[in-house]
Amino acid sequence: MSKKEKNGYVSVREKLGYGLGEFSSSIVWQTLMFFLPAFYTDTFGLTAAAAGTMFLIVRLFDAFDDPIMGVIADRTNTRWGKFRPYILWFAVPYGIVAVLMFTTPDFSYGGKLIYAYVTYSLMMLIYTAIMIPYNSIVGVISPLSAERTSVASYKFVMAYLAGMSVQALIIPMVKKFGQGNDAQGYQYAMMLLGGISIIFFLVAFMVVRERVEPDPAMSTSVKKDLKDLLKNKYWILIFFTSLFVLIYVAVRSGAIMYYFQYYLGKKELASAFMVSGTLAVLIGVLPTRWLSAKMGKARLFIVCLVIIAISQVLFFFAGPEDIVLIFAAQIVFSLASGPTMPLVWAMLADTTDYSEWETGRRATGLVYSATGIAFKGGFSIGGAVAMWILAAFGYVANVQQTAHSLLGIRLLMSWVPAVIAVLAIIPLIFYKLDDKTVQKIETELKERKKENES
Repeated sequence: MSKKEKNGYVSVREKLGYGLGEFSSSIVWQTLMFFLPAFYTDTFGLTAAAAGTMFLIVRLFDAFDDPIMGVIADRTNTRWGKFRPYILWFAVPYGIVAVLMFTTPDFSYGGKLIYAYVTYSLMMLIYTAIMIPYNSIVGVISPLSAERTSVASYKFVMAYLAGMSVQALIIPMVKKFGQGNDAQGYQYAMMLLGGISIIFFLVAFMVVRERVEPDPAMSTSVKKDLKDLLKNKYWILIFFTSLFVLIYVAVRSGAIMYYFQYYLGKKELASAFMVSGTLAVLIGVLPTRWLSAKMGKARLFIVCLVIIAISQVLFFFAGPEDIVLIFAAQIVFSLASGPTMPLVWAMLADTTDYSEWETGRRATGLVYSATGIAFKGGFSIGGAVAMWILAAFGYVANVQQTAHSLLGIRLLMSWVPAVIAVLAIIPLIFYKLDDKTVQKIETELKERKKENES
């Protein structure tokens, strides 16, 4: 280990290795976000209302597994660290269940519904088991806030690269592998993506290291950890911002395929639309560290959300002929979206330090896993809302839509996510954990650790 690494700096090699773990997760997760709703209604054969109810029930129940996983991970001690071993243990199950979820069995409607519930529930549980520890690594990969922000940026660059890959390739792969049979096409496409996911997770496991350990003098208590978490005002604010962000992301992501197929009548442009957005997001991620240093994390987040809300409204006024406007609004939306997720993860690491500074106790896994309730809760609420709105406006799969059902699809691409983005701003107005305070906390925590070690 180099001198810089001993002082808390993370090499580019390790940042890239950590990012590969996010790529592994996201090539499956992004497929769920963008293609699973349409797969369930148009290929698998569920009604929109049934799919929406399943999304809500499974994800809300599963969201409460996250803190349990965080508590377990915080108390895990192996030669690989607290969080790394879970990447090794659950990489293969993650890839296998991804394939099963996009497999269409020859069952009755009731049998298919049960199969969907079982495979979707398994995916949510395995996702929790691997991603709660994986995400917690951001909080222990370095004691330096700036380095954690940088690591988070690498993580989300890889997430967006994965998203861009599936957005560009899923539709052509389904067509190529299926030869007119979309059920077979989706299954074979997920076999390929699941295999890639397993390999890259294992690479991440081998490359990443954990450097921040709890104060050796700190006692462990689940009850005290939970009490500390609920007293952490800055974590609570980030929790609610994350919840609203994931709701609007899930609503909008689930609506894209319907919007292009039925409102625009140009399904073939959906891939280009999603890829252009992901490229713009990728560009938007890159200056996150510089912008947050200039503006502060909370202020930058607010500015991004304002731009996101305005750009979303444009979709409501765009007609099927306004392709240039639609792509322009997508690019603006995506550029502004770039910094948001890296900011969430970097701010969570800051709230972890703040809690240790205030209480003398550190529970990194619990902070990240409890935030998973917001992520999964937001994803579940957003996915369910999208499906229920489709059902309420009279959506019927694989037929020409009525004017009323098209209005529902347009609302899902515009006003609904725009209003939710505005709601995400409110908690950030009260977030006062600025860079000066974070630097003070870093310094004092280092001094405390030195005192305890001497």
